[in-house]
Amino acid sequence: MPETPTKPAKKEDSFGVFLIKLIVFVALFRSFFMAPFYIPSESMLPRLLVSDYLLLAKWPYGYSRKSLPFGVPLLPESRIFAHQPQRGDVVVFKAPPENKDDWIKRVIGLPGDTVQMQGGVLWLNGQAVPKVRIADFEVPVSPNTRCYSTEFAAKRADGTDVCRYPQYRETLPGGKSYAVLDFGPRDNDDTDPVMVPEGTVFLMGDNRDNSADSRVSFDRGGLGGPVPQDNLIGRATVMMFSTDGSADWIKPWTWFSAARWNRIGGGF
Repeated sequence: MPETPTKPAKKEDSFGVFLIKLIVFVALFRSFFMAPFYIPSESMLPRLLVSDYLLLAKWPYGYSRKSLPFGVPLLPESRIFAHQPQRGDVVVFKAPPENKDDWIKRVIGLPGDTVQMQGGVLWLNGQAVPKVRIADFEVPVSPNTRCYSTEFAAKRADGTDVCRYPQYRETLPGGKSYAVLDFGPRDNDDTDPVMVPEGTVFLMGDNRDNSADSRVSFDRGGLGGPVPQDNLIGRATVMMFSTDGSADWIKPWTWFSAARWNRIGGGF
C-alpha cells in the first residue's frame, strides 16, 4: 500500500518576527491615520483639561516629515496631499521656532485674513466675532488642576473645591461655535492687526488669558505670529480618555475613580 504523503509542517513566525510586524503596523498607523495626544496644559480650557487623551486624525491636512514619529526623514519637509484647515479646527502642530514640541491650538485665521484683539474681543477682517456670555465654567480642583489665581477659587454646595471661570460663546464666520475663557483685562487683550500670509494659519488657545499662541512673541514663549501649515500634524477628532491625576499605580481601584468618564467620547 503506497504511503500517504504528509503535508509539510506549517512554518510559524517566531515571536520576534510578529513583534517587528506589529511595530511596523503601529508606526504606519500612527504616521498616516490616527495618533494619541496628551494635553499637558490649560491653554485650551474649557474644551480640553490637563490629562485629557485624544485621538488625532493625521490625514485631513496632508503629510510631511513632521507627520512621522521623531521626524524620520522619509517624507519631504513640505506637505503632500495638502489640504487647508478650516476656521475653528483644533489642530496639533510643531511649535516654531525650534519645531520640536507638539502643541495644540484652535485655527482662527486663514491666509488673507486680518486678525486682531480689541478689548478682549476677537476681530476678523474688520468685523468683531460674536462673543456671548454664558454660564461660568467650573472644573474640580485635583492633583493636575489648580486655579489660575485665588480669585477664581470657589466651592460647590457639596463642599467640592472648584475653579470657576467666566465663560463665553464665540462664533466664527462660517458658523463654527465654541466656548472660550476670559479672565478680564490682560496683556493679550489688545494686539496689532496681523495679516495671515499664504501658507500659514493664525492659532489661538481657547483659554484666552492663559495661552502662549500666535498673539505672543517668541521671546515671551509664544508662537511669534502665524504658523506655517507645513507644521500641522493633524486634527483633534475624539476624546479617548481623561484622568484627574489622582490615580496611584500600586492601587488599581484608583485607576477607575480618577477617570473623568463623562469626558470620554466627545468630539471636536
